[in-house]
Amino acid sequence: MTVRTRFAPSPTGYLHIGGARTALFSWLYARRHGGAFVLRVEDTDLERSTPESVNAILEGMAWLGLEYDEGPFYQTQRFDRYRAIVRQLLDNGHAYHCYCSKEELETMREEQRARGEKPRYDGRCRSRTEPREGVEPVVRLRNPTEGQVVVDDLIHGPIVFENAELDDLIIARSDGTPTYNLTVVVDDMDMGITHVIRGDDHINNTPRQMNILRALGAPVPKYAHVAMILGEDGKKLSKRQGAASVLEYRDMGLLPEAVLNYLVRLGWSHGDQEIFTLDEMIAHFDIQDVNKGASALNHQKLLWLNQHYFKTSPLEHVARHLSWHMGRLGIDPAQGPALERVVEVQRERARTLVEMAENSVFFYREFDDYDEKAAKKNLTAEAEPLLVEMSEAFAALPEWSATAIHSVVADVAERRELKLGKVAQPLRVACSGGSVSPPIDVTLELLGRERVLPRLQRAVEYVQRR
Repeated sequence: MTVRTRFAPSPTGYLHIGGARTALFSWLYARRHGGAFVLRVEDTDLERSTPESVNAILEGMAWLGLEYDEGPFYQTQRFDRYRAIVRQLLDNGHAYHCYCSKEELETMREEQRARGEKPRYDGRCRSRTEPREGVEPVVRLRNPTEGQVVVDDLIHGPIVFENAELDDLIIARSDGTPTYNLTVVVDDMDMGITHVIRGDDHINNTPRQMNILRALGAPVPKYAHVAMILGEDGKKLSKRQGAASVLEYRDMGLLPEAVLNYLVRLGWSHGDQEIFTLDEMIAHFDIQDVNKGASALNHQKLLWLNQHYFKTSPLEHVARHLSWHMGRLGIDPAQGPALERVVEVQRERARTLVEMAENSVFFYREFDDYDEKAAKKNLTAEAEPLLVEMSEAFAALPEWSATAIHSVVADVAERRELKLGKVAQPLRVACSGGSVSPPIDVTLELLGRERVLPRLQRAVEYVQRR
């Protein structure tokens, strides 16, 4: 049997963090078993589904690198198939028309509650043979009334449902449009899905869907229901804590590898290992090892992972993602030092690409003002002759390199009988606008002589004005 998994988001919002983890688990399971990963867009909620949400889902999948083997398939393009299946179920007696009005159904439920019973459809139209004049009926599944449905869940183990507790669910509305439980079943059947990995909020849908599959004579996939993700406070995840678009993690300046590593550890483990390459995830992941209980977000761990990938990923890979963030700041990375060099000198000092980008703006664009506190402390009358002397020495350097720049700074410090920091810090503020940067020799090398000399002149004039 070839393993076939699917990810089936509804485009009524963005790809949130829980959906991204479900997609990752499904993708890893297919990859580990040499199977296929199918992307299906469940867009039958015509009022709430939007093209923007579809694009956000596809963009989020692409950013994470979760490439799909088939799809995306759109349910709105399969209505003829769903209608044919409804007709098949009606013809073979596994479904029937229900003419009950909303008022009738509500009265029925009130009477059941009054008797202390669980409200459910009582099957009163099961044996109806004549249509009701002026009423467009819904179509209901003729659910078995005896026996059990056993969901042999790959995470939770066997879950038993009594058929007597499952009412005859609606599979087609009065306007003919199919309902969720029918479309999911038909798609899983037609697409040959062997393993359904999804959130545990679908557990109660599963026995109903299994009964539809059996009515169609179709094979039943194996199911695995993943527990929800909680916020850092242990409560239900809110949008403020990460339930919105997974692209917000990109916007926060995280690398996709860090997010994937973080997601895979939300409910799954392999010994005490914390850091996983994608190949290691594929090699070790098994859905049966996923925890039954919910997992909580840990923002600090995510930032720790991100910095780990800053330090260990190829420079050009980090630079490619940094380039997007530089663009968001209105900076053309071609108008300055190579981004790979910037990543090399900044990656120890930043936890996110946003932070790295903001800390690197001075390499590419003139700054308007000095940091007030840094300027007050370092751009003083005592610093003026140091800046002038270094400016003259820099202008005369035959080679513009970190080694040569370091020699100039060290020579000035020695002649003036000052510690190196007393010379380097005014130089740093003059050239970067603030008190923090990579080592001063590397900083000036990356800036280039054509930027350093005018900035030193500007700093001298600033001191003289003060």
